[in-house]
Amino acid sequence: MSGRGWARNWGDAWERRVPPLLAWALAGGAVWALGRVWPAPSWGGPGASLVGGLLAGAGALVAGAGVWQFRRAATSLSPFAGAGVRVLVVDGVYGWTRNPMYLGLALALAGVVVWRGSWAAVAPWPLFCAYLQRFQIRPEERDLSAAFGAEFAAYQARVGRWGGRRG
Repeated sequence: MSGRGWARNWGDAWERRVPPLLAWALAGGAVWALGRVWPAPSWGGPGASLVGGLLAGAGALVAGAGVWQFRRAATSLSPFAGAGVRVLVVDGVYGWTRNPMYLGLALALAGVVVWRGSWAAVAPWPLFCAYLQRFQIRPEERDLSAAFGAEFAAYQARVGRWGGRRG
């Protein structure tokens, strides 16, 4: 087997294995630990606490709006294997981002990074976002494409993955 095939199989094997909230908690723990082990250079202070809190709060609101809309549409909140997806939610916060729950987690983690105030603590944030992109979002979008076909393709063309309307 070629090296590329091995990497693809390994990556596929890790798709949707770690629940996003657990991945967020692990990344948050890494932010905290890195900020503690390598506190300097830093940008901490009262401003960092305020901005970090605002980012985390915004993340919670965005994620909460996504959860609320899924509940209202009576569709599954499970991040695993397209379980129970009955309807494609495209309005409200989903009219602005295809992944408000994941965007909310990313914003909340960014808030923790800013609040921590250490440059070393930044490292887990892009890794967390890359994890979500590769191991959660891409497989979920494959499932949605299979389930909703042209309707999902039109939605993808209209709404960005991490935010923003297109065309």
